[in-house]
Amino acid sequence: MKVAFISLGCAKNLVNTEQMMALCREAGYTVTGEPEGADVAVVNTCGFIDSAKSEAIDTILSIAPLKEQGRLGKLLVAGCLTQRYQDEILEELPEVDGILGTGSYTDIVPAIEAVLEGDTPTYFGDIDHTIEDGERLVSTPSYTAYLKIAEGCDNRCSYCVIPYLRGRYRSRPMESLLEEARGLAESGVRELMVIAQDITRYGTDLYGKRRLADLLRALCRMDFHWIRLHYLYPDEIDQELIDVIAEESKIVKYLDIPIQHLSDKILRAMNRRGNGALISDVISTLREDIPDLVLRTSIIVGFPGEGEEEFEELCRLLPGYCFQRAGVFTFSAEEGAPAAAMPDQVPEDVAKHRMELLVDLQSRVMDQWNEDRLGTVMEVLCEGFDGDMGCWVGRTYADSPDIDGHVYFTAAGQIPAGTFVNVRITGTSDGDLTGEIEE
Repeated sequence: MKVAFISLGCAKNLVNTEQMMALCREAGYTVTGEPEGADVAVVNTCGFIDSAKSEAIDTILSIAPLKEQGRLGKLLVAGCLTQRYQDEILEELPEVDGILGTGSYTDIVPAIEAVLEGDTPTYFGDIDHTIEDGERLVSTPSYTAYLKIAEGCDNRCSYCVIPYLRGRYRSRPMESLLEEARGLAESGVRELMVIAQDITRYGTDLYGKRRLADLLRALCRMDFHWIRLHYLYPDEIDQELIDVIAEESKIVKYLDIPIQHLSDKILRAMNRRGNGALISDVISTLREDIPDLVLRTSIIVGFPGEGEEEFEELCRLLPGYCFQRAGVFTFSAEEGAPAAAMPDQVPEDVAKHRMELLVDLQSRVMDQWNEDRLGTVMEVLCEGFDGDMGCWVGRTYADSPDIDGHVYFTAAGQIPAGTFVNVRITGTSDGDLTGEIEE
């Protein structure tokens, strides 16, 4: 029995896919990433915003012809898209043979058995009480892996539907996390990426207080080289956490802190905790206490009620924060999210123009940071040889996988993927760095 998995969306979704893959392997199935020739294909979807929904539907439709041609048996769809559109998926996509919601990842084997018997399984468990522990079949390169420390979200930002898709915030017990992390370290993982919708809140529901600092101290005693953190919310960052990040050499000095806006009016409308002054204070403290800190953030433009005054405020203040990395998005009016029904919706063309202006403004900060790296020697995690570029490629501490840039470098000998090397930076290229290995 061969089961193929395709995972879409965020890293948190990938962890769920890896859980399903492990359950299938335990059941005796052969797990693959290629739908052609499989008995069952499972597409784990994202359904957060319109672009993610379109990608999921396009992926499903691209696989469906394999069934008609007899090169694929059945098609199951799981994840956020099915959780959000339980009835519509089966009605509008007859190519789909069964669906699982975000509360039923651990039901993957019964779902496969049911669909192979000719049934149309629809598994939708309690999204507030999911099983997050257990085996995973890690699908990332052998030297890097994710550690999901919590599921769900309690922040209730007015533009976001994640709480309705993933349930309330649920921290995993620290003992389970440390056991999983030990296994990853023993398997050769050198870069551990600690993830959740909000890692700074870790422990508040389970232990009655923040425990991220304690967790990080324990992880730093394991055989990892880099420990990377995604995402931290500014109102939950306290001095203890800042001190741990500053003092522990294994924690890379790269933090992903989504601020979304800098106008107090818009932050209130977004139902974000804190205000512009709090964001400013936190960023100032972080930069003062953590040398060479690289910050990534996310920003939404075109939110309902954002006039020229609020957008100009954002443009005026943002450069002072020197976010070296930023994702800029236009507001997406998601059905079910309070912001979709707010007055003063910003026209799509206006929002898109504002995004382009902000991207241009932010790109200057990134370009300047890259220029300042010229002549320096940086530690790089080699990810292999790039045949198109004709050289080796890797990432610095300032580059998280899949969302940031790369370093392309030359070397006389073979550099195995997963090796850390020192590279002298000699140039920049469209957001990336170039260099040569420092012998």
